[in-house]
Amino acid sequence: MQAAAPAPVAQAPDSSPVSAHRLWTVEEVLALYEMPFMDLVWRAQQVHRQHFDANAIQRSTLLSVKTGGCSEDCSYCSQSARYDTDVERERLMPIEDVVAAAKVAQEKGASRFCMGAAWRGPKDNDLDKVLEMVREVKALGMQTCVTLGMLKEGQAEKLKEAGLDYYNHNLDTDKEFYGQVIRTHTHDDRLDTLEQVRSAGISVCSGGIVGMGESRRNRAAMLVQLANLPQPPESVPINNLVPIPGTPLGELPPLDPFEFVRTIAAARITMPASYVRLSAGRQDMSDELQALCFLAGANSMFYGDKLLTTGLPDVSRDEVLFERLGLRAV
Repeated sequence: MQAAAPAPVAQAPDSSPVSAHRLWTVEEVLALYEMPFMDLVWRAQQVHRQHFDANAIQRSTLLSVKTGGCSEDCSYCSQSARYDTDVERERLMPIEDVVAAAKVAQEKGASRFCMGAAWRGPKDNDLDKVLEMVREVKALGMQTCVTLGMLKEGQAEKLKEAGLDYYNHNLDTDKEFYGQVIRTHTHDDRLDTLEQVRSAGISVCSGGIVGMGESRRNRAAMLVQLANLPQPPESVPINNLVPIPGTPLGELPPLDPFEFVRTIAAARITMPASYVRLSAGRQDMSDELQALCFLAGANSMFYGDKLLTTGLPDVSRDEVLFERLGLRAV
């Protein structure tokens, strides 16, 4: 008796290989989210292998060089001066302390060093100090990244001249949902900074946060807004909300883990040549969930003791996980 032919694999519309310049619609990305989970992860892994070594993970360390006291009202953020959290306000770190931290990160296996400051945007005298940090870290042979908020005209060019490789400025969420999370600046303000960064010749690091009460359509729309930029970001951090007591989002329930993996997979498919980074929330992920994320196309991670003000898995735990999965750091 002849065996029945296997059932065709369900796929989202237009499942042919994609290019970095393809423009997506929200409905198309929603169709990705709604695929059977195994089919979605398989498709994402196929796209991933067309562009990257599937067993190589880029590792970045993020240091808060100026903590707390930010004037903005981002509802998820422990560093906003508007909310009563456990974060203490601190001045900009001395340059020598930043360089020392970069050396430690490099010794532990990080290839990129990111410096974050809790500002609406840098004042020129503060920017001058950050420029020196960039020069000193760059001299160590590490890739450099900063996240300083919104930039004024001419500041991106100064960062480029100092040797900056990446500028991080997340869209956070899609344009329609944005006003429910942040009211002191707009989604368009963020896009303006990304345009300045790109025009200056600096690589863009921009992603978002999921689990803030947004819908699946909001998550799909955020990915569309990133993928449809004139040039997609070179790095796309996907943050899983860490609810901070004292912030407006401090009591939200966690996002379903499979929905998070779906977001990773959709980011990989829509931005095939970008690094997709596991960012905030990783300290609460099991090894198995992280492995699923890597299978779905994540190939970068924040690595070290802390992510600005929230925790990260212990470095030794990450080393064991890499060994168990046969991954290598790049």
